[in-house]
Amino acid sequence: MRMYNNPVIGGFHRDPSVCRVGEDYYLVCSSFEYFPGVPLFHSRDLVHWRQVGNVLDRPGQLELPDGTPASGGIYAPTIRHHDGRFYMITTNVSGRGHFLVTGERPEGPWSDPVWIDLPGIDPDLAWDEDGSCWCAVSGVQVARIDPASGTVLEGPWPVWSGTGLQHPEAPHLYRVGDWWYLMLAEGGTERGHSVSIARARSPRGPYEAAPANPILSHRSTDLPIQSTGHADLVSAPDGTWWMLLLATRPRGFFPAYHVLGRETFLTPVRWVDGWPEAGPVRERHPAPAAWRPLDPEPPRDDFDGPALAPRWISPRGRPAGSWSLRDRPGWLTLTATGATLDRPGHTFIGRRQQHPDCRVTARLDPGRARAGLSVRLDEAHHYDLEVGGEEVSVIARIGPLRQCVARHPVAPGPLTLAVEVRTGDIPAPSVTSAGDAAGEPLGVRPGGPDAIAFWLDGPEPVRLAELDGRYLSTEVCGGFTGRVIGMYVTEDSAAFDWFDYRPTAADPH
Repeated sequence: MRMYNNPVIGGFHRDPSVCRVGEDYYLVCSSFEYFPGVPLFHSRDLVHWRQVGNVLDRPGQLELPDGTPASGGIYAPTIRHHDGRFYMITTNVSGRGHFLVTGERPEGPWSDPVWIDLPGIDPDLAWDEDGSCWCAVSGVQVARIDPASGTVLEGPWPVWSGTGLQHPEAPHLYRVGDWWYLMLAEGGTERGHSVSIARARSPRGPYEAAPANPILSHRSTDLPIQSTGHADLVSAPDGTWWMLLLATRPRGFFPAYHVLGRETFLTPVRWVDGWPEAGPVRERHPAPAAWRPLDPEPPRDDFDGPALAPRWISPRGRPAGSWSLRDRPGWLTLTATGATLDRPGHTFIGRRQQHPDCRVTARLDPGRARAGLSVRLDEAHHYDLEVGGEEVSVIARIGPLRQCVARHPVAPGPLTLAVEVRTGDIPAPSVTSAGDAAGEPLGVRPGGPDAIAFWLDGPEPVRLAELDGRYLSTEVCGGFTGRVIGMYVTEDSAAFDWFDYRPTAADPH
């Protein structure tokens, strides 16, 4: 029996929404304050996914000014295919609210936004037999809209608020047989997250709740996968049903820390007495009937193409003058737009950390710049490996504190930097008792999820520093995103010849 491994899309790819067109599946995720927005994935089997673009790939579709807070921006998209056209609807919580865009091909181009005046977040789209388009939003409320103009034709009105838990959100409407099913998340997107469902004969309701609600939750369990919720359903060509959902993989001592954000998981769905049931979500599951593996993507980006790969993202925007693949062919040239990573407006291009154990290396020609690699959650939480003034340094920004923890001289010219994330062999903090004359360490257990080491790579590598990874976790930083590792410059211009990202443990992904 073939087995697949969860998550099917690692790193902070949360709030997944999926649709099927023939034998092809398309999936989108939230992108928050990052540009381009709404990553788009394609699969032929629900297990093997490849990012083929970003739905919001130009400033006219996505306005994220410097005042956009971390974890602001784009929330919870829904993707649907209707009458030969793709639709993506989402919310810019730092802008004008709900909008939808359309495209003939999922890879784009996608249209300019059509704005919709409705409350809440997490909008959904569904069509009935007469062509009416229904939009559900958190709360949960339903309205009939004109998707071409964004006009609200009827509603909104409340239809169901779940089982009474906090934050009923992420509604999705489905027509299955003679019933309309309304599935939502509730309990908050933390450890109490869950999925519940109700049904009615019409999108307007009235809705009756499933007797077995929640149909999925890992709350109050010791399962390694937690915070299961914000799900979407899809049927396969063979008639089986599947659920794509977000969840986390917390590690370390209490309260346990997740550093990759909320990731995309897959679990089978069974129908019992007219109701869907799912879970528990395991790390390994029997696979769907279709099995279409993809060739692995090259771990190294040599920046030889005419455009950046879709995986590369930047906080809030990427001004045209801040980067170039043409100034120095075969290199990515970055030009400073801000003097510090501690404030919005800086130049940074990175990719999501997608594996608990990984190693990133990059070849940098700093010139006269101040530039390097950064592991970031937001402007107040990041670790930087920085070159400037013939010196390489490691800088830790944790909340209100900023400290240089290591320095090492370097000669002028190109050099190779490395960042290594490790979940094994985590040392305990070095804590001693003032009353202990021998100065022996107290019995302090390792508490963090991982360690992050910073290297000056080369024939004789130099380990500059190793830092506790818990301070770049959601439990410490707050917010809805995960780690992003990337290249930056805060003074003048610098060029990167290549960037290499590789998982380093026996990770099946």
